Amino acid sequence: MKKLPALTLLAIFAAACHGEDKPSPIGYEDTPIIPGTEWRVHDIKRPAPPVVAPGKTNASAPADAVVIFDGGSTDALVSKDGKPCPWKVENGELLIAGGDCWTKEQFASCQLHIEWMSAPETKGNSQKKGNAGVFFMDRYESQMLDCYNNPTYADGVTGCIYGQTPPLVNAVRPAGEWQTYDIIFTAPKLKDGKVVEPAYVTTFVNGVCVQVHTKIMGPTKHKNITNYDGEFPEKAPVRLQDHKNDPPVRVRNYWVRPLP
Repeated sequence: MKKLPALTLLAIFAAACHGEDKPSPIGYEDTPIIPGTEWRVHDIKRPAPPVVAPGKTNASAPADAVVIFDGGSTDALVSKDGKPCPWKVENGELLIAGGDCWTKEQFASCQLHIEWMSAPETKGNSQKKGNAGVFFMDRYESQMLDCYNNPTYADGVTGCIYGQTPPLVNAVRPAGEWQTYDIIFTAPKLKDGKVVEPAYVTTFVNGVCVQVHTKIMGPTKHKNITNYDGEFPEKAPVRLQDHKNDPPVRVRNYWVRPLP
Protein backbone atom coordinates (compact mmCIF):
# COMPACT_ATOMS: atom_id res chain seq x y z
CA MET A 1 0.00 0.00 0.00
CA LYS A 2 1.33 3.41 -0.97
CA LYS A 3 2.14 5.64 1.99
CA LEU A 4 0.63 9.12 2.07
CA PRO A 5 3.04 12.05 2.22
CA ALA A 6 3.57 13.59 5.64
CA LEU A 7 1.99 16.90 4.56
CA THR A 8 -1.14 15.07 3.39
CA LEU A 9 -1.44 13.28 6.73
CA LEU A 10 -1.02 16.59 8.55
CA ALA A 11 -3.78 18.15 6.45
CA ILE A 12 -6.15 15.26 7.21
CA PHE A 13 -5.38 15.54 10.91
CA ALA A 14 -5.98 19.30 10.89
CA ALA A 15 -9.29 18.87 9.07
CA ALA A 16 -10.39 16.28 11.62
CA CYS A 17 -9.47 18.58 14.47
CA HIS A 18 -11.30 21.47 12.82
CA GLY A 19 -14.39 19.25 12.48
CA GLU A 20 -14.36 18.52 16.21
CA ASP A 21 -14.54 22.26 16.91
CA LYS A 22 -17.56 22.72 14.65
CA PRO A 23 -20.71 23.47 16.72
CA SER A 24 -23.19 20.61 16.95
CA PRO A 25 -26.62 21.28 15.41
CA ILE A 26 -29.27 22.38 17.93
CA GLY A 27 -32.05 20.98 15.77
CA TYR A 28 -33.19 19.96 12.30
CA GLU A 29 -35.81 20.90 9.73
CA ASP A 30 -35.43 17.98 7.31
CA THR A 31 -36.20 14.97 9.53
CA PRO A 32 -39.40 12.85 9.50
CA ILE A 33 -42.52 13.89 11.42
CA ILE A 34 -42.96 11.90 14.64
CA PRO A 35 -46.22 9.92 14.22
CA GLY A 36 -49.15 11.42 16.06
CA THR A 37 -47.42 14.77 16.56
CA GLU A 38 -46.78 17.97 14.64
CA TRP A 39 -43.04 17.80 15.31
CA ARG A 40 -40.10 16.45 13.36
CA VAL A 41 -37.48 14.22 14.98
CA HIS A 42 -35.07 16.64 16.72
CA ASP A 43 -37.24 19.53 15.49
CA ILE A 44 -35.45 22.86 15.86
CA LYS A 45 -38.83 24.61 16.17
CA ARG A 46 -40.15 22.42 18.98
CA PRO A 47 -40.44 24.47 22.22
CA ALA A 48 -37.83 23.65 24.82
CA PRO A 49 -39.08 22.43 28.25
CA PRO A 50 -39.29 25.17 30.87
CA VAL A 51 -36.40 25.34 33.32
CA VAL A 52 -37.20 24.35 36.91
CA ALA A 53 -34.60 24.54 39.65
CA PRO A 54 -34.49 21.26 41.61
CA GLY A 55 -34.21 21.19 45.37
CA LYS A 56 -30.79 21.04 47.00
CA THR A 57 -31.52 17.40 47.85
CA ASN A 58 -34.05 14.88 46.52
CA ALA A 59 -36.12 15.56 49.64
CA SER A 60 -36.17 19.32 49.06
CA ALA A 61 -39.03 20.88 47.12
CA PRO A 62 -38.22 21.93 43.53
CA ALA A 63 -38.95 25.50 42.52
CA ASP A 64 -42.39 24.77 41.05
CA ALA A 65 -43.69 22.68 43.96
CA VAL A 66 -46.32 23.69 46.49
CA VAL A 67 -44.69 23.28 49.90
CA ILE A 68 -47.18 21.81 52.36
CA PHE A 69 -44.82 21.40 55.31
CA ASP A 70 -41.08 22.05 55.52
CA GLY A 71 -40.55 22.14 59.26
CA GLY A 72 -42.28 25.39 60.15
CA SER A 73 -45.79 26.61 59.47
CA THR A 74 -48.90 24.46 59.04
CA ASP A 75 -50.69 27.26 57.14
CA ALA A 76 -50.97 25.13 53.99
CA LEU A 77 -53.21 22.65 55.84
CA VAL A 78 -56.73 22.78 57.23
CA SER A 79 -58.75 20.38 59.36
CA LYS A 80 -62.39 19.40 59.00
CA ASP A 81 -64.75 22.19 57.91
CA GLY A 82 -61.81 24.43 56.99
CA LYS A 83 -60.63 24.99 60.56
CA PRO A 84 -56.92 25.57 61.28
CA CYS A 85 -54.67 22.52 61.31
CA PRO A 86 -54.47 21.24 64.92
CA TRP A 87 -51.32 19.19 64.43
CA LYS A 88 -48.31 20.23 66.53
CA VAL A 89 -44.83 20.94 65.22
CA GLU A 90 -42.00 19.46 67.26
CA ASN A 91 -38.32 19.69 66.29
CA GLY A 92 -39.34 20.64 62.74
CA GLU A 93 -41.58 17.57 62.46
CA LEU A 94 -45.36 17.47 62.15
CA LEU A 95 -47.23 15.19 64.58
CA ILE A 96 -50.37 13.65 63.04
CA ALA A 97 -52.78 13.95 65.97
CA GLY A 98 -56.12 15.76 66.10
CA GLY A 99 -58.02 14.41 63.09
CA ASP A 100 -57.44 14.27 59.33
CA CYS A 101 -56.06 17.36 57.57
CA TRP A 102 -56.35 18.57 53.97
CA THR A 103 -54.20 20.80 51.77
CA LYS A 104 -55.71 24.23 51.23
CA GLU A 105 -54.75 24.00 47.59
CA GLN A 106 -56.52 21.58 45.27
CA PHE A 107 -54.70 19.24 42.90
CA ALA A 108 -55.42 16.87 40.02
CA SER A 109 -52.45 15.00 38.51
CA CYS A 110 -49.39 15.63 40.65
CA GLN A 111 -46.05 14.49 42.00
CA LEU A 112 -46.02 14.10 45.78
CA HIS A 113 -43.12 13.73 48.20
CA ILE A 114 -43.57 13.03 51.89
CA GLU A 115 -41.50 11.45 54.65
CA TRP A 116 -42.94 9.89 57.78
CA MET A 117 -41.84 7.93 60.84
CA SER A 118 -43.61 5.88 63.47
CA ALA A 119 -42.03 5.19 66.84
CA PRO A 120 -40.89 1.63 67.71
CA GLU A 121 -43.04 1.72 70.86
CA THR A 122 -46.25 2.51 68.94
CA LYS A 123 -49.12 0.50 70.40
CA GLY A 124 -51.16 -2.05 68.45
CA ASN A 125 -50.55 -4.38 65.54
CA SER A 126 -51.60 -4.82 61.91
CA GLN A 127 -53.61 -1.75 60.79
CA LYS A 128 -53.51 -0.22 64.27
CA LYS A 129 -49.73 0.28 64.34
CA GLY A 130 -48.12 3.31 62.71
CA ASN A 131 -51.05 3.80 60.34
CA ALA A 132 -51.71 6.90 58.23
CA GLY A 133 -52.41 7.50 54.56
CA VAL A 134 -52.18 9.90 51.64
CA PHE A 135 -55.53 10.44 49.91
CA PHE A 136 -55.17 11.98 46.46
CA MET A 137 -58.16 14.13 45.53
CA ASP A 138 -59.49 13.27 49.03
CA ARG A 139 -60.52 9.78 47.85
CA TYR A 140 -57.67 7.57 46.54
CA GLU A 141 -55.45 6.27 49.35
CA SER A 142 -51.80 5.28 49.22
CA GLN A 143 -51.34 3.51 52.55
CA MET A 144 -48.74 4.50 55.14
CA LEU A 145 -48.13 1.80 57.76
CA ASP A 146 -45.50 0.34 60.03
CA CYS A 147 -45.38 -3.03 58.27
CA TYR A 148 -41.84 -4.03 59.27
CA ASN A 149 -42.33 -7.37 61.03
CA ASN A 150 -45.99 -6.42 61.45
CA PRO A 151 -48.22 -8.82 59.46
CA THR A 152 -51.36 -7.39 57.85
CA TYR A 153 -53.48 -7.94 54.74
CA ALA A 154 -51.63 -7.51 51.42
CA ASP A 155 -53.77 -4.64 50.12
CA GLY A 156 -53.09 -2.70 53.34
CA VAL A 157 -49.27 -2.67 53.19
CA THR A 158 -47.31 0.55 52.70
CA GLY A 159 -47.26 1.32 48.99
CA CYS A 160 -50.61 -0.33 48.24
CA ILE A 161 -53.67 1.23 46.70
CA TYR A 162 -55.71 0.60 49.82
CA GLY A 163 -58.18 -2.25 49.49
CA GLN A 164 -57.26 -2.78 45.83
CA THR A 165 -53.67 -3.48 44.76
CA PRO A 166 -50.78 -4.60 46.99
CA PRO A 167 -47.33 -3.14 46.37
CA LEU A 168 -44.90 -5.17 44.28
CA VAL A 169 -42.69 -5.49 47.39
CA ASN A 170 -42.70 -4.42 51.03
CA ALA A 171 -39.88 -1.83 51.10
CA VAL A 172 -40.37 -0.24 54.53
CA ARG A 173 -37.59 0.40 57.02
CA PRO A 174 -37.85 -0.48 60.71
CA ALA A 175 -39.99 1.71 62.96
CA GLY A 176 -37.98 4.66 64.27
CA GLU A 177 -36.45 5.29 60.82
CA TRP A 178 -37.79 7.73 58.24
CA GLN A 179 -39.86 6.31 55.40
CA THR A 180 -40.13 8.14 52.06
CA TYR A 181 -42.95 8.28 49.54
CA ASP A 182 -42.42 9.60 46.00
CA ILE A 183 -45.67 9.22 44.10
CA ILE A 184 -46.89 10.17 40.64
CA PHE A 185 -50.68 10.41 40.65
CA THR A 186 -52.54 10.64 37.36
CA ALA A 187 -56.03 12.03 37.87
CA PRO A 188 -59.01 10.41 36.17
CA LYS A 189 -60.24 11.96 32.93
CA LEU A 190 -63.75 13.36 33.06
CA LYS A 191 -66.55 14.17 30.67
CA ASP A 192 -69.47 16.13 32.12
CA GLY A 193 -68.33 15.16 35.60
CA LYS A 194 -68.25 11.44 34.80
CA VAL A 195 -65.05 9.39 34.78
CA VAL A 196 -64.16 8.17 31.27
CA GLU A 197 -60.61 7.05 32.12
CA PRO A 198 -59.53 5.91 35.61
CA ALA A 199 -56.85 7.32 37.85
CA TYR A 200 -53.38 5.75 37.92
CA VAL A 201 -50.48 5.80 40.35
CA THR A 202 -46.74 5.13 40.21
CA THR A 203 -45.23 4.78 43.65
CA PHE A 204 -41.75 4.63 45.17
CA VAL A 205 -41.20 3.62 48.80
CA ASN A 206 -37.73 4.47 50.08
CA GLY A 207 -36.53 4.67 46.46
CA VAL A 208 -38.02 1.27 45.53
CA CYS A 209 -40.71 1.19 42.81
CA VAL A 210 -43.77 -0.62 44.20
CA GLN A 211 -46.52 0.51 41.75
CA VAL A 212 -46.04 1.08 38.00
CA HIS A 213 -48.82 3.14 36.44
CA THR A 214 -51.31 0.99 38.34
CA LYS A 215 -55.00 1.57 37.65
CA ILE A 216 -57.05 2.81 40.59
CA MET A 217 -60.43 1.07 40.49
CA GLY A 218 -62.30 3.90 42.20
CA PRO A 219 -62.30 5.71 45.56
CA THR A 220 -60.57 3.48 48.11
CA LYS A 221 -62.77 1.84 50.72
CA HIS A 222 -62.48 -0.32 53.83
CA LYS A 223 -63.90 -3.85 53.53
CA ASN A 224 -65.76 -3.06 50.31
CA ILE A 225 -65.35 -2.91 46.52
CA THR A 226 -65.48 0.32 44.54
CA ASN A 227 -66.19 1.92 41.16
CA TYR A 228 -66.46 5.31 39.49
CA ASP A 229 -70.23 5.70 39.72
CA GLY A 230 -71.41 9.27 40.29
CA GLU A 231 -69.79 12.62 39.57
CA PHE A 232 -66.20 13.56 40.32
CA PRO A 233 -64.36 16.89 40.62
CA GLU A 234 -61.55 18.01 38.33
CA LYS A 235 -59.42 18.92 41.36
CA ALA A 236 -59.55 18.30 45.11
CA PRO A 237 -57.28 18.60 48.17
CA VAL A 238 -54.78 15.96 49.26
CA ARG A 239 -55.75 14.51 52.65
CA LEU A 240 -53.46 13.05 55.32
CA GLN A 241 -55.16 10.58 57.61
CA ASP A 242 -54.95 10.58 61.40
CA HIS A 243 -55.41 6.93 62.44
CA LYS A 244 -55.09 7.73 66.18
CA ASN A 245 -51.62 6.27 66.68
CA ASP A 246 -50.01 6.29 70.13
CA PRO A 247 -47.53 7.95 69.86
CA PRO A 248 -48.45 9.91 66.69
CA VAL A 249 -46.86 9.37 63.28
CA ARG A 250 -44.41 12.15 62.40
CA VAL A 251 -44.12 13.88 59.01
CA ARG A 252 -41.52 16.08 57.30
CA ASN A 253 -40.59 17.34 53.80
CA TYR A 254 -44.11 17.34 52.41
CA TRP A 255 -44.59 18.94 49.00
CA VAL A 256 -46.69 18.55 45.86
CA ARG A 257 -45.96 19.44 42.21
CA PRO A 258 -48.99 19.92 39.94
CA LEU A 259 -48.62 18.02 36.66
CA PRO A 260 -50.39 18.55 33.31
